[in-house]
Amino acid sequence: MDTKMSFDLKNKKVTIIGAARSGIAVANVVLRLGGTAKISESKPLDQFSPQLQELSDPGCVIIEAGGHTKAFIQDSDYVVLSPGVRLDVLPVKWAKERSIEVMGEVEFAFRLAPRPVVAVTGSNGKTTTSTVIAEILKRAGRQACLCGNIGSPFSKHVLDLKSSDTVVLEISSFQLESTIHFKPHVAVWTNFSQNHLDRHKDLEEYFQAKCKIFANQEAQDFAVLNYQDTRHRQLAEQLKAKVLFFNTPDKPAGVDNPNYLAAIQAAYALGISKDICLKVFSEFKGVEHRLEFVRDLEGIDFINDSKSTTVEAGRWALERSLKPVVMICGGLDKHLDYSPLRSLVAQKVKHMIAIGQAREIMKSTFGDVVAVDTFTSLEEAVKAARGIAKPGECVLLSPMCASFDMFKDYEHRGLCFKEIVNNLT
Repeated sequence: MDTKMSFDLKNKKVTIIGAARSGIAVANVVLRLGGTAKISESKPLDQFSPQLQELSDPGCVIIEAGGHTKAFIQDSDYVVLSPGVRLDVLPVKWAKERSIEVMGEVEFAFRLAPRPVVAVTGSNGKTTTSTVIAEILKRAGRQACLCGNIGSPFSKHVLDLKSSDTVVLEISSFQLESTIHFKPHVAVWTNFSQNHLDRHKDLEEYFQAKCKIFANQEAQDFAVLNYQDTRHRQLAEQLKAKVLFFNTPDKPAGVDNPNYLAAIQAAYALGISKDICLKVFSEFKGVEHRLEFVRDLEGIDFINDSKSTTVEAGRWALERSLKPVVMICGGLDKHLDYSPLRSLVAQKVKHMIAIGQAREIMKSTFGDVVAVDTFTSLEEAVKAARGIAKPGECVLLSPMCASFDMFKDYEHRGLCFKEIVNNLT
């Protein structure tokens, strides 16, 4: 099915649920293609960005803010969901009652995009893997558009892509569960561990949402799977795409990072040599907010790992810490079990400082293996950590939680951490 050719938005009414970055990007695409864009947002208009308030000017976008209404939905040709919107919300129910097609922002953009698309999902490591794949494409002389869950919506770029461009799309379970015809030529699944149990009812539902990345692939497509994961090996037998495993016993010499190993297999699927991959790895400085060195202050290293929003991300950070750690963690709990880290925390962490909504959960989980202090602000936590840490040690922000209780997103949290650290004297 050529979904791009059949997706004509001229004179169509598209209602977008959610007015964050993805919703605004969809609205702009609808306007450029001659459709009518409508945005329905549960929060008041004054709580959103200037870009949204500009879109509310007369003759631009029709907006209802402060709640959703049935009447606003029911005259739509399509309803498009922002990633943060669940599939069981009332606007989706109202749309289905009227047989209005409902899709997520990624599905919307995919129907308008030239091919090919490389999609990367996973509980951890998907940002690094996506970024590295994009860099490999560029080193090979190709044009790459890096977008999606990494921070820049697919829809923001889709109308400006050339047929020769390759889209490298970081995609979350939230985005995958609202796909329909989405079919990446190369689909990469980095790993699977507990995450987002505040959104998915259990691990099985979360796993099945991730599986949708392969749902429409065919024999000429590629599925890149983690050999170390038993469920990945079982899944491989069910897929139509050609399966490429990474993290196998015969790893390339000198490459141990599983994100890099996944990128090598994606590059192979795209016809790019391992030598080009190795050159990119040797020069890659990492992604912002992922084990990012901020500064050395009087012999104390300050590390920004704000992108750590899972237990396994916290494990990854601690396992790579070569110095005693004063760990700042906590935030919005996603109903995860932190106890698997107890022995590692006892081994690596000198002192723990917990913040946010989950601070008491952290204290009850780790308080008998390490000293835990709790604070209500990041600034207080950083100042306390600086007072506790000694030369030759490090202060590590690795929250293992979502950021939305105190910050706009993990990027905002990381930027605040860096600003606080750089202002220390």
